[in-house]
Amino acid sequence: MPPSTTLHTLETALRAAASLRRGQVSTAGPKDLYLCVADHFEPWHGRPPREVALRRLREWTARYPAMAGFHHDCEGRPPTHTFFYPWDEYDPEELRELAELCAGGWGEVELHLHHRDDTEDSLRDKLRAAVAAFVEHGLLTRWPDGRPAFGFVHGDWALCNSRGDGGRSYCGVNDELELLAQEGCYADFTFPAWRHTSQPRLVNRLYFASSRKDRPGGHLTGLPARVGGGTPGQMLMVQGPLVPHWRRGGRLPVAVDDGDLGAHHRYHPARLDAWVRAAIQVQGRPDRLFIKLHCHGAPDANRDALLNRDLPALFTDAESRFNDGSRYRLHYLTAREMANVIWATIDGAEVSPSEARNYRLASPTAQEGLVPRAPADRSKPVAQIIA
Repeated sequence: MPPSTTLHTLETALRAAASLRRGQVSTAGPKDLYLCVADHFEPWHGRPPREVALRRLREWTARYPAMAGFHHDCEGRPPTHTFFYPWDEYDPEELRELAELCAGGWGEVELHLHHRDDTEDSLRDKLRAAVAAFVEHGLLTRWPDGRPAFGFVHGDWALCNSRGDGGRSYCGVNDELELLAQEGCYADFTFPAWRHTSQPRLVNRLYFASSRKDRPGGHLTGLPARVGGGTPGQMLMVQGPLVPHWRRGGRLPVAVDDGDLGAHHRYHPARLDAWVRAAIQVQGRPDRLFIKLHCHGAPDANRDALLNRDLPALFTDAESRFNDGSRYRLHYLTAREMANVIWATIDGAEVSPSEARNYRLASPTAQEGLVPRAPADRSKPVAQIIA
């Protein structure tokens, strides 16, 4: 690890530790816990044969409803998965089958993109092609003026041209937030990026950032989201938790839980406790906690861990310990719904949970005239739910 990256990593860990002290605020009454899983979903990871990529996808489309159908939040809604699908790996059949899964009420699809050495013009062309294809598949919400809207995850954690490891460009466009906003992006969900210099200086925060043509890394800082504060920047940045703990041995004395789910970092109840302690919130509303986790759910080891144990364990634990109605109320959200609840909180809107989920941007299924499938009958065997 280069010295500059090591220094940045240590500074990030110290900021994360400081944010934990800052976030502990007691409130009267129950806290609302908003939980979203943002999957950097890459069936073609490792460049396998096409039949392997399709098999990876189809395990999710067959097994996720069977698993998620046995769980529900305080509103009676099952967990919904957000698939950030990579345009640079686009396969029409894959996206069609993902769209069918999501039309059943099990999640939503947003935009993931790995790109290198781009100009503003070449990146704009890629975004417009991606949006057109996603819309053709019946995906994406729309702004009130009718323009398609999308959530974004930058491949290789390189938003705003903020990584150049080994002299390689993982982006190329300094003013990326401006360009994304112009093309319809409603929020960025890329971070955290533990051990990368692209990690924002604002840790465990929801905030608004802007970018500049003459300087990379505009997202590294910004203005925190707060009640009554409006949207003072081009882009809403929805970060997941970074929770440090000290360890002995190893190259660094600091270990950090960055909310990544997968075979390399299995779920444990202590992780959920730490994510809650991170207290990611809109300033002025400490009774609303936002937990945006991430994963790479398509590769074989991760897919097996997530569908067989870790997601069921996470949902079971969250429902048993953080959904009693007196101390906590649990809400499962997609990325779009989380952004909506954040905006409603900033505006101080007194709306119901269902209205908050669709506060500015309605669900793609509602806009297409589709009716999401009701949660599965949990009294039935899994085989019947799949059928």
